[in-house]
Amino acid sequence: MISLMPAARDLKIRPWAGILGLCTALVTPQIVQALDDGVTSSHGYSYFGNLDYPADYAHLNYVNPDAPKGGELSLAASGTFDSLNPYSRKGRAGALTTLQYDRLFESADDSVGQYYGVLAESLEYDEGRNYVIFHLRPEATFWDGTPVTAEDVVYSHRLFIEQGLPSYAQAVGRMVTGAEALDEHTVKFSFNPEVTRRSLIETVGSTPVFSKAWFEADESRRLDEPRLEVAVGSGPYKLDSYDINRRIVYKRRDDYWGKDLPFNVGRNNFDTIRVEYFADQTAAFEGFKAGEYTLRIESDPKLWATGYDFPKLSEGEVVRDEIVDGSPPTPSGFVFNLGKPQFADKDVRKALALAFNFEWANESLLFGLNAPRNSFIQGTPLEAKGLPEGDEMAFLQALGDVVPGDFLTEPAVLAHESNPARLNDRRNLRKAAKILDQAGWPVGDGNVRRNAEGQTLKVNIPYPSNLPTSTATMIETYVQNLQSIGVDASAEKVDPAQYTLRSRERDYDMVYSTRYGSFLSTGGGLSQMYGSEEAAFSLFNPAGLASPLVDAIIEASFETDNQADQDTALTALDRALRYEFFVVPVGFIADYWTAYYDMYEYPENLPPYSLGHLDLWWINPEKEAALKAKGALR
Repeated sequence: MISLMPAARDLKIRPWAGILGLCTALVTPQIVQALDDGVTSSHGYSYFGNLDYPADYAHLNYVNPDAPKGGELSLAASGTFDSLNPYSRKGRAGALTTLQYDRLFESADDSVGQYYGVLAESLEYDEGRNYVIFHLRPEATFWDGTPVTAEDVVYSHRLFIEQGLPSYAQAVGRMVTGAEALDEHTVKFSFNPEVTRRSLIETVGSTPVFSKAWFEADESRRLDEPRLEVAVGSGPYKLDSYDINRRIVYKRRDDYWGKDLPFNVGRNNFDTIRVEYFADQTAAFEGFKAGEYTLRIESDPKLWATGYDFPKLSEGEVVRDEIVDGSPPTPSGFVFNLGKPQFADKDVRKALALAFNFEWANESLLFGLNAPRNSFIQGTPLEAKGLPEGDEMAFLQALGDVVPGDFLTEPAVLAHESNPARLNDRRNLRKAAKILDQAGWPVGDGNVRRNAEGQTLKVNIPYPSNLPTSTATMIETYVQNLQSIGVDASAEKVDPAQYTLRSRERDYDMVYSTRYGSFLSTGGGLSQMYGSEEAAFSLFNPAGLASPLVDAIIEASFETDNQADQDTALTALDRALRYEFFVVPVGFIADYWTAYYDMYEYPENLPPYSLGHLDLWWINPEKEAALKAKGALR
């Protein structure tokens, strides 16, 4: 099923959302020059000063600047929604609501950590990055016709600090000591001199900007509360209509102030973007075949392998397309809630992991289409392998006593292998049982493992009812194997709204999660996902990981001042995360599996880190007319 979470597959660096970026692009960079007084002024920003696009760039390299405008992109979502506020702490927000808001700058999809001005036409910052000043474009307006001002930027920043997600508010509250409007179109952020210089400018520049006047017109309008009233934005799309739990429609603004910006040339090509809601995956797929929506990103290997044989496909009305995904895979898997006492012992976690048979699940449930995953940055040059050596060993030794001795003498942790021929790999299950016995969880009354206090080794795994069938079955069969070795294990199918609430409250023993993100650059998002400071409440750290070793590596990565040293630190981080063993890894899909009615087209040179279906694709009007003439579209 298509993922509609913001940036979930793109892995673009959005520090305000806790999602990290990728690595540098393999192109010749333009180095930003500092002025004589040590202040750098530029049309864009990157930490190392390299920008691939000059100040006078005409458009991004990966767009079709002549892409026709028009038509509709229609997608599907499963489950429900009760809010149109994507930043609320409560409720389930409708899909794609973030399309309505601009930011000071945006990151390019063909590089990592490079940002180019949208609301801001330029920025300047001192050598020590003690502050940044953004100069807003005077032509920028909200959809109600009022100008976007520096006061709106300051107000939006404060909203996120006072009413935003706690993990964001705490992290950014430490970073930023002041936000002030110097004049109508100039805003200055001052930074805490005692925190790392990483992610400071990226974070404040990536914050969505709202209309201060809209919020202040009604004191009941809050960022942290669900609502069906949409906050006024300045983005390319605006909510057109909605029907609770059935559909949401966004319409491109003809009066969008930024449509001719170089960053937006060839983008935002659809007149409307419609999201149809379905009760579950089966209903959604049937809706696609019937033409109720027209583009689908498949995540269910069973459907991809066996479901795409309907008449519209054989007659050429629907295209089945595998598109290369250049991003490292999301480090998804079964996440242990480390706040649960039964998981305090890493040996117990390793024993429970042995009951998961990925090889069997891949062959029997996933049609052999998933690749195995060991690393948090799988398949990249930074993936930790073997024993630490060379620069990585020197980096780790410099961290001192926080590094455990066995961490330096054992190779990077690899996922165990299982027999694909049978679900219950007896060798691994016997090994797991022996480890649990030794760890103080012998089999007791009722053939259930208990500790010395008589408490059972409980593992409850809730999952939402709209999860793909193959994933749900993988969870259920994992539970079967756990039960076979005496674990008090259960899988609990719940409705999506309840699952969202339980996820936020961390009401689970284990959970199948895609919350953690890959990384090929460093920044504050690493702390939100893997750091101790926000571990107790961060939505992006579902395990509640709080590791002094991981903290030390993240902090040291912030201090690197060149690409090579940063890469060394991130290799060490991958090694440390695998050492802590808080996720049982599952496999990944190496490509985007897409299916769409044969009227969509996309650039030949799609960027490596984004599918771009929302903003880079377009409709061929002749093909669309032919489909309508045949009656293939509703």
